[in-house]
Amino acid sequence: MSAPRGKAASPFRQPKAVWAVAFACVISFMGIGLVDPILPALAESLDATPSQVSLLFSSYLIVTAVAMLFVGWVSSRIGAKRTLVTGLAVIVVFAALAGATGSINGIVGFRAGWGLGNALFIATSLAVIVASASGGFSGAIILYETALGLGIAVGPLLGGELGGISWRGPFFGVAALMAVALVATLAFVPDLPKPKRVTSPLAPLKALRHRGLLTMGIMALLYNWGFFTMLGYAPYPMELEAHELGLVFTGWGLLVAAFSVFFAPRLQARYGTAPVLYANLLGLAVVMAVIAAGVTDPTTVIVAVVVSGAFIGINNTLTTQAVMLVSPVERTVASSAYGFLRFIGGGLAPYVAGKLADATDLSVPFYLGAATFLLAVPVLASGHRLLRRAETGGGEGEPVAPALTPVGSPTATGTPPVIVAVGAHREAAAVVDAAARLARDTGSPLEVVHVRQTAVVEEQTADTETDAEAMAAVTAHLDRLGGLGVAATGQILTGVGDHAAAGRVLARHAAEVGARTVAVGRSPRGPLTQFADGSFTSALTHAATCTVVLVDPGAEPRPLTARSLTELRAETR
Repeated sequence: MSAPRGKAASPFRQPKAVWAVAFACVISFMGIGLVDPILPALAESLDATPSQVSLLFSSYLIVTAVAMLFVGWVSSRIGAKRTLVTGLAVIVVFAALAGATGSINGIVGFRAGWGLGNALFIATSLAVIVASASGGFSGAIILYETALGLGIAVGPLLGGELGGISWRGPFFGVAALMAVALVATLAFVPDLPKPKRVTSPLAPLKALRHRGLLTMGIMALLYNWGFFTMLGYAPYPMELEAHELGLVFTGWGLLVAAFSVFFAPRLQARYGTAPVLYANLLGLAVVMAVIAAGVTDPTTVIVAVVVSGAFIGINNTLTTQAVMLVSPVERTVASSAYGFLRFIGGGLAPYVAGKLADATDLSVPFYLGAATFLLAVPVLASGHRLLRRAETGGGEGEPVAPALTPVGSPTATGTPPVIVAVGAHREAAAVVDAAARLARDTGSPLEVVHVRQTAVVEEQTADTETDAEAMAAVTAHLDRLGGLGVAATGQILTGVGDHAAAGRVLARHAAEVGARTVAVGRSPRGPLTQFADGSFTSALTHAATCTVVLVDPGAEPRPLTARSLTELRAETR
């Protein structure tokens, strides 16, 4: 919530360690889209049927699924950096072997090894970036989102360009780029501390005994079945060359990235997680049915595939948040269990689609994909009450809906307090001090609310701070304020992904304590993000019954209203 004095620090001014991992993330996110443009060329060059070529998706995803059960255990034993390096090395070796082989069976086998490396990498990459970033987690998340967007969008384009030269090109290209990322990671990423507790390899399977996690996992399995049916088979009826296929899937990737990062949070804030997912799954079912009905018309297939990117981007983000909300276990365990089910669905779909296409015609796999999207709706509905209860803070187990934890002794003045919301940022103290001056001028005590968010980007999650770090940050504010003679107490506001929900929780808390004013600082993510619909600041402003002000160190507090939010979005800093 807070920002440095004057101009916000650039999220791209990061240590070399962050850039090394971010570069590897770009290449990793290229992984699946990279091969789509060369699927027809592979079938033609290796004299293979589409169903045989589809197995390179199945082997990759099924191995990734099984590996997801163990990556938490591996990382907790050898540490995040070693897990990351091992994953990169495995990808380099098996991507190169896939490019060097001369048979479809060889590619399918080596893609399985690639899937193992991918599981090890994706399980730790976001956490390593957050841990290595300078100036708080906001810059790290922006960088990760940028890497995600570049990888998803550029992957098909690079695959098309290299595939136009030879079907081997994308495989060798990934191996070479990941080798560079591997060397950079070894050179620049420091050793990170191991978790204090070793994760059991059986924990993800045991976690599936919880109804909420199992329900969301099955919903994700059905969704990924339809998604990977489209990804594995849509290139064939398009009847395009590798370069043209690359351009089509680049358009698709741009929509996936944009709707995942920018639109999903806004839709979630306005309508809620479950309603958006219902509409989204129905939209995907319609798109798949259009592809099935128009499978003989390349233009219809092309347009439908590109449009599907918007729905897929929204679904990827909100499904992950839904899993985190209903899960009563640790987020790392929930993520592994969820990853296992969703990748199993993605891995089985191309295999089954190939068998159906061989036995009937190419439209049948797409109709089945549409049916799985539809079936995911009642599965999600069966867990609607659990999800709704979790969003409103009534779920069981580990608190995942936004929750406040008191820190320090409450002030006993009986005077309405001033509340200041700050995040994990090196200049948070400046914003707290500005709010302290506002409290002193009005004769009010100050309540410091430290906002601690679990980052959810695409299908990855990472805790931005430990409990001890958040507690230490609030305690440092209180000690400094006590030395200045300011009566103050503290709170830690913990949330998962949904920034708007955290803003509404703070607004309710402000009403309950009869707060005079709630103050926020500027976000390093910039005015477009901070003041947009679905943001923490916007939700707080709309929900609060007291005055909300924007405090800039050295400037007068600026009241926030619906009109001023619009004006602030237009400002350039």
